[in-house]
Amino acid sequence: MKTGLDKKSAAGIKRRKTLSVSVGPLQIGSRHPIAVQSMTSTDTHDVRRTLRQIRELARAGCELIRVAVPDQAAIPALKEIVLRSPLPVIADIHFDFRLALEGMKVGAAGIRINPGNIGGPAKIARIIEMAEEKGGCIRIGVNAGSLEKTLRSKGREGEQAEAMVESALGHLALFEKMQFKNLKISLKSSDVLQTVRAYQILAKTVNYPFHLGITEAGTLLSGAVKSALGIGLLLYQGIGDTLRVSLTAHPREEIKVAYDILRALSLRRRGVEIISCPTCGRCQINLLPLVKQVEKAVKKYTRPLKVAIMGCVVNGPGEAREADIGIAGGKGLGLLFAKGRMIRKIPEAELAESLLEEIEKMVTL
Repeated sequence: MKTGLDKKSAAGIKRRKTLSVSVGPLQIGSRHPIAVQSMTSTDTHDVRRTLRQIRELARAGCELIRVAVPDQAAIPALKEIVLRSPLPVIADIHFDFRLALEGMKVGAAGIRINPGNIGGPAKIARIIEMAEEKGGCIRIGVNAGSLEKTLRSKGREGEQAEAMVESALGHLALFEKMQFKNLKISLKSSDVLQTVRAYQILAKTVNYPFHLGITEAGTLLSGAVKSALGIGLLLYQGIGDTLRVSLTAHPREEIKVAYDILRALSLRRRGVEIISCPTCGRCQINLLPLVKQVEKAVKKYTRPLKVAIMGCVVNGPGEAREADIGIAGGKGLGLLFAKGRMIRKIPEAELAESLLEEIEKMVTL
């Protein structure tokens, strides 16, 4: 089915038109906000630790949570996690299709299966039947590192994107034959450009929602850079309805980076955005400790707010005026701006305290 374009976002981005699918109470698709998800890093068998992490991620802004289901022994734990989780739970399944069936029986809102390792058409048909019965959502999660044997040679020959798309379409045919529509698709690789190309190709062919991500992106810094490039390129083209930033770090960092990407594209705003200068020889206040102190203190806020912390008179006053609240540093002092107006001069030693007081007032209005 051919795709179209949705109305423009605040940044002029046109969302690719897709079907709407349900993952528990959450709706995914072009008519809904791009959803942010993550995956627990705890042992699923440890219900207490897993639920504690899920609650932490929910406070950070996570909207969907994926949980690994490695074996049959994890099913009772999954059942309890589903019952007590504040977020819809997606069961991550590999190798054993029976785990997908059991996961939906105990109430998982969705499952992620990998066509490269879940088994043939008969097993997938069983999964579809169970999802139909339980109202579950299925993600066809194609991964470049685990393509079917028949497609692996293409990946080695430089046609990784085409191979991933071929895998997705091959399995999608069975879903469509069984008239199952409550599904989304992902095409992930650790190669940014191959990932982008795969989504671009598939976006011309189907109208199912896409889950975005760069798999095995890396550690916090390098992984954030790769994810911002790959996910950002796709979102700017209107492609993508839910996303996960995959980092070798605590999953709360994934949520932060995800919202930073969405905010940079004016697709979603959550929490305090800090605008700060890189400093140069003109900077006349000790800026770095100030920025770190403020950044740490404002993590608890969820209300969107733009805060500028600038170190000199070149760009400082302009950026501070454009922000909701900001400081333009001078020699041993700073000018405090709010909503475009200069409020007062503040000695350097009092800048952090004064700025945080004003931020507190704004976020609690």
